Amino acid sequence: MNLPKNLGMILLASYLILIGLSGVFGFNLGQLSILVPILAIAAGVCLLLGR
Repeated sequence: MNLPKNLGMILLASYLILIGLSGVFGFNLGQLSILVPILAIAAGVCLLLGR
């Protein structure tokens, strides 16, 4: 499985978009609200590893 070199930035962008949408539009993920912290952790780990 080939991961892109900028996976950390892709995950970080996804995280920031989700946070922005939830803040601006009051978008609620409901049961998927666990997704946001997991996405933040994955982005941080990938950035630290240099992916």
